[in-house]
Amino acid sequence: MRGPPELVRPDLVPDPGNSHDEMEAQQREIAAVATFTDDFEFDPAPIIDGQLATPGEEPPLVAGVDQAFLDDRAISAIVVSRGGEIIERVYSVTDLSIPYIPGLLAFREGGPILDAVEKLTNTPDLFVFDGSGRIHFREAGIATHIGVVLDVPSIGVAKSLLCGTPTWSIEGLAADERVPIEADADVTAPDGATIGYAVQTRQYDSPNRHINPLYVSPGHRVGPATAADLVLALADGYKLPEPTRRADAYAEEAKSLVQD
Repeated sequence: MRGPPELVRPDLVPDPGNSHDEMEAQQREIAAVATFTDDFEFDPAPIIDGQLATPGEEPPLVAGVDQAFLDDRAISAIVVSRGGEIIERVYSVTDLSIPYIPGLLAFREGGPILDAVEKLTNTPDLFVFDGSGRIHFREAGIATHIGVVLDVPSIGVAKSLLCGTPTWSIEGLAADERVPIEADADVTAPDGATIGYAVQTRQYDSPNRHINPLYVSPGHRVGPATAADLVLALADGYKLPEPTRRADAYAEEAKSLVQD
């Protein structure tokens, strides 16, 4: 237990009061300082291999982050687990000041997430966000933005593809398959750079029913292939990886408490 993560880059905290141009400029700055290669303080290989941790070491703390909404408020939920066991759950309720704008999600929801982060009594080793990381027009989705502000390894897991091009068809993928997502003209990364993966965590056996893949991308201090590996390992038989699945459920639970 080390207390909540620090704001390593408070100057880059998303400000919903900024102009559209200022928001995009800050995202380009975020992308310039983000690290899209592995830089962990733990060994991710045991998790990827289906183990809890390196023998003799404690499993890392993995945080799932998701939100629910009530009128003009965000209920931001964080669930922290170690080796599959829930260690801590926190949520915050924050007023929203701007509408959803594609590509600028962090400026609407990043502040509310940071409000919840302040309530943590543990410092997670990895954050998994419901939202994009490098699969983003300016390579700075919410997982990248918050990952850089906190300087923590982070992964973005989105349900729809914001930008980029799959290198081959993603229709009817089998469970555990993945397809690289490459940068195209809509992305500031060099054309052809792998900015993430379409990841099929689960699939129906029936040929007449299909589950769509998730779009997994590095947020900060994680490489694209490792991000895909970790999400597959953390899915545990469900479509969503366990960290965000738990955060989603807790956000809905907290929403019901706020409504009462």
